[in-house]
Amino acid sequence: METTTNTATNAAEARAKAEQALLEIQPRRTDKQIWGIYIALCLISVVELYSASSHEITASNVFAPVLRHVMFLIGGLAIMLFLQKTHYSKFLKWSYLFAILSAVAMLYTLKYGDYINGARRSFSVGGFFAIQPAEMVKISAVLVIAGILSRSQMRKSADVTTRGLIQVTLCVLMASGLLFTQGLTNTLLLMAISLSMMLIGGVSWKKMGIVLGVFIILAGFGFGVKSVIEGFSNPEVTQVQKELVVPGTNITVGVDKVEDGKKNSIGRWSTWENRVARHFKSDKYNDPISDMNQQEQYSYIAQAHGGIFGVMPGNSRETARLPLAFSDYIYAIVIEEMGLLGGMFVLVMYLWLLARAGRIANRCQTAYPALLVIGMAVFIAFQAMAHMAIVTGVFPVSGQPLPLISKGGTSILITSMALGIMLSVSRFAARKGKKSEIRDELSALPDEVKAANPT
Repeated sequence: METTTNTATNAAEARAKAEQALLEIQPRRTDKQIWGIYIALCLISVVELYSASSHEITASNVFAPVLRHVMFLIGGLAIMLFLQKTHYSKFLKWSYLFAILSAVAMLYTLKYGDYINGARRSFSVGGFFAIQPAEMVKISAVLVIAGILSRSQMRKSADVTTRGLIQVTLCVLMASGLLFTQGLTNTLLLMAISLSMMLIGGVSWKKMGIVLGVFIILAGFGFGVKSVIEGFSNPEVTQVQKELVVPGTNITVGVDKVEDGKKNSIGRWSTWENRVARHFKSDKYNDPISDMNQQEQYSYIAQAHGGIFGVMPGNSRETARLPLAFSDYIYAIVIEEMGLLGGMFVLVMYLWLLARAGRIANRCQTAYPALLVIGMAVFIAFQAMAHMAIVTGVFPVSGQPLPLISKGGTSILITSMALGIMLSVSRFAARKGKKSEIRDELSALPDEVKAANPT
């Protein structure tokens, strides 16, 4: 009994010393490059969001859409300032709690969320703010994966333990199962992010191949089950064109609707089949504009209209015709107004953020901060590149926001959260060769995440 008491006392003292060590660590100055990228994207966001919101502008208040957007940017800024002052080791404890919260929010959305254009993707809070749990699930998966990979580093070889790899795979599959109902693109994004983190985290090519094979097999199984279920629920499916109104606006968007003579329901599987079929048409850029393809066709017209140098901010012609120009297709408006050069500048900003994260990760002494900063950068950059690929016609049509630029409160807040975590790592993580910093860091970190940086 006395031995147990002494052990508990020693553990408490160790935790107290670790907390004190955190307080004594002197943070470095904030990372100017990350802040510079953030400021540049925010400025572009305000200008282009105002230009792209012509559908929402009313005579009574022409600034309402941009003011609401700025409010979310301010909220995101507050999150960044708070997180950059928080030692990154605290995120290890918060990650599982946040993951559980994200899963509960997603399950609630699937059952009670707002039914918009054939799927439940969000739920409203006070009639003002719509929460999209898919964004929460993706960033919480990155947090959990970083913790698992850092705990699972093998000491005698540059690899991850089999147990750790299984835990990461299960984490990704559970998150993917939640995201699959929200759309294929979110699921593929999460898998790409997780595979990138595994590769950077030291997983061998052989194990990577096994994980990729598991993902492909289970994805095929999921598609098969989904198609069978939809086939039974709609035995005599007839494809028709239907216009749905975007809530809170006067925008109508063409969607694929299925009818079976008894009831009407949105066929997400049929929607994806049609989108993929249109995407791989050899002459898709010359298709006549219809309710089914108006988003992508007006997007292509906007980009062609922009040319090399653009028509300058505020002079967009297609924003009045392009559905969802303020969110899923805002990159088309960026190119129309700022031209190819402006579009390339926005792309470079996200790639620069990824490169900066790689630089910070390479200088970290331990695995956890390195995986944390690179995971957050990959999360933002992959999301941005997916949006750009969809808008430019490289990927099939799907709804993905452009981080910090598209309208959407949840996306802005989650992206700001990722940037705040990156800033925390840049300020507090010990750098290679700094013996005093390494000593302080090791005293503050839990024993299970003190493994050396695999990058």
